[in-house]
Amino acid sequence: MERCVLLLILITISGVFADSIEPKNKDDIIRREGESVTLSCTYDASSNYAMLYWYRQYPNREPQYLLRKGARSWNREEDIPDPRFQSITSESSTELTIKSVTLSDSALYYCALRVGAQ
Repeated sequence: MERCVLLLILITISGVFADSIEPKNKDDIIRREGESVTLSCTYDASSNYAMLYWYRQYPNREPQYLLRKGARSWNREEDIPDPRFQSITSESSTELTIKSVTLSDSALYYCALRVGAQ
């Protein structure tokens, strides 16, 4: 019997009012164990300094940090502790890829944006 993994995206908005981030697809995402999944968000940042974050949250728990990655060409700083996670960023979007999903990956996923001066 194959088990399915349910992945959800929830958005957060950070920074000043002109800065925003939101998921590209607001539907539930379902994958079988062992498959890969990619979650995507688009963002708009008024600053050249943009740092993108991904978190996940299990029911009745606090959000858990997954990774951070710089988004602009001059800022390629990143912190991705789990090798199953990959992130690609551009001037207007971020992606989180989870390789070989397991049932424990079923959670809410947050994309977050931090902007500021260099």
